[in-house]
Amino acid sequence: IFKAATNLLESRDFIRNGSTGSRLLSGNNDLFEETENFLAAYYGEEAALIFNSGYDANLGLFSSVPQRGDLILYDEYIHASMRDGIRMGLASSVKFKHNDLKQLRSLLRKRKKDISQDSQCYIVTEAVFSMDGDHPDLESLLSLCREFHCQLILDEAHAIRGIDKTPTELENKEDATQGIFARIVTFGKAAGVQGSAILGSRELRTYLLNFARSFIYTTALPPMTIASILHTYQQFDSKEILERKSKLRSLIELFHNEIEKLRLKDLFIPSNSAIHSCIIPGNKRVKIVAQTLSKKGYDIRPILAPTVPEGKERIRICLHSFNTEEEIKEVLSILAYAIEEKTHT
Repeated sequence: IFKAATNLLESRDFIRNGSTGSRLLSGNNDLFEETENFLAAYYGEEAALIFNSGYDANLGLFSSVPQRGDLILYDEYIHASMRDGIRMGLASSVKFKHNDLKQLRSLLRKRKKDISQDSQCYIVTEAVFSMDGDHPDLESLLSLCREFHCQLILDEAHAIRGIDKTPTELENKEDATQGIFARIVTFGKAAGVQGSAILGSRELRTYLLNFARSFIYTTALPPMTIASILHTYQQFDSKEILERKSKLRSLIELFHNEIEKLRLKDLFIPSNSAIHSCIIPGNKRVKIVAQTLSKKGYDIRPILAPTVPEGKERIRICLHSFNTEEEIKEVLSILAYAIEEKTHT
C-alpha cells in the first residue's frame, strides 16, 4: 500500500508532506474528491465525506445534525464517540437494550408521539459491535425504520470487508439503503490506514461540510493517507482479498468448532464475526489469563472494567486471515488450560 500510494502521488507530481490546512481553506485537493467519489460508488451511496478519524466523524455527525425536538434511540453498546456526539447535540436521546428490537419497538410507540411531525427520529446502532463481535438483525431493523418513519445511522467501523452483511452486501441492496440516513466507515482497522468517512446523501455531505465542527476546524489528512485509502479500496474486490475473506470464514468456523470441543462455548459471546470475546469476570483474573497467553507469544489483550461493565471483563480475540489453523487450536487450548488452572487456585 505504501509503495502504491507513493507511486500514485509521484505520478501526479503531488509530493507534499502535509495537507497545509483545513479542507475549507488550503487543505483540499483533487485526490480527496476522487477518493470520496470512489467510496460513495463502492458503497452504493450518493456521497461521502472524509474525516480525520472515526471519533471525529461521530462527533461531527451527532453534534450537528439532530436538532432540538428530534429523538435519538441508540443501542446501549454503541461506540463512546457516538455517545459523546449525542451528548453534544440538541436532540433528546434514549438507549435501548443491546440488539433488542422488541424493546426498540415499544420505545418507538411510546416516544414517537412526543415529537412533532417536523422533527426526526434517529435509530443508532453498529453493523458489528466492537466488544461482543455480534450484530443486529439489520433487515428487521430497516423494516422497523420504514414502519415508524425513522432514520437509521449505522456505524460500520468493524464490518468493513468482514464476513457479516452490511447494507452493501444485503440481497436487496435497493431496499437496504432506503431508510439509512448515514453510514460511518473507518480506515484504521481492516483498511490498515487512518481516517473515516460518512456516507449518505449529497445534502448530508453539504450540511456536514458547513456545520460539522470536527471537520471544519482541523487540518485535513495528508495526501499520503488519502492515496493509501484510495489504493486500499481499489484492492478490496481483488482475487487475493476475496480469497483472504474466504479463508477468514473458514477460520471462524474452525474457531466455533474448537471452543465447543474444549467446552469453552458457554464462556464466549455468540459471534459470527472475526471478533470473539471470552467472559472472565474480574479485572485481576482476566489479566492473569491474558498474561498466560502473552507469554506463549499471542498478542491478545484483556478488556477491563470500566471499559466494559463489572462482571463482563473479557479476553477479546480478533481473528485474521493470516492466522493458521494450528494457531487457533493452540491459543484456545492455552486459554482453556489457563481458565481451568485459575478456577482451581
